[in-house]
Amino acid sequence: MSRNLATVQSIYQAFGQGDLPAILGKLSPQVRWEAWADHSAQRAGHPLLAPRHDVAGVAQFFQSVGDYVTLHEFQLLDLFGEGRQVAAEVVIDCTWRSTGQRMRDEELHLWTFDEAGQVIRMRHYVDTAKQLKAAGLLAA
Repeated sequence: MSRNLATVQSIYQAFGQGDLPAILGKLSPQVRWEAWADHSAQRAGHPLLAPRHDVAGVAQFFQSVGDYVTLHEFQLLDLFGEGRQVAAEVVIDCTWRSTGQRMRDEELHLWTFDEAGQVIRMRHYVDTAKQLKAAGLLAA
């Protein structure tokens, strides 16, 4: 297993255990979380897909997860990738507190690493329309 693949696996293990310091310890101080040139969910104000620009911002992301959704299931299905990028296939099942709407989504998470083995970027690839609807940011 490559070093970066092992790092991503350890991040998901830490997430499952609620160990935020272990997750944050894998990040570059200059990490870019949800860094996109143009993203429709960001323009619509999706709180969990908002761009974050440092470790403190990523910590806020994890706080926001707890603020906005009740998580019923988070399952890591597979990890793949070599070199500087690793992708994870996950299933998430949650209820949005603002709307009471339950949502199940299949996502890809793309992790990018620097030469020192720290995460420099993370992006969620999701069903944007489903996410926006569940969050109450898109009409049915």
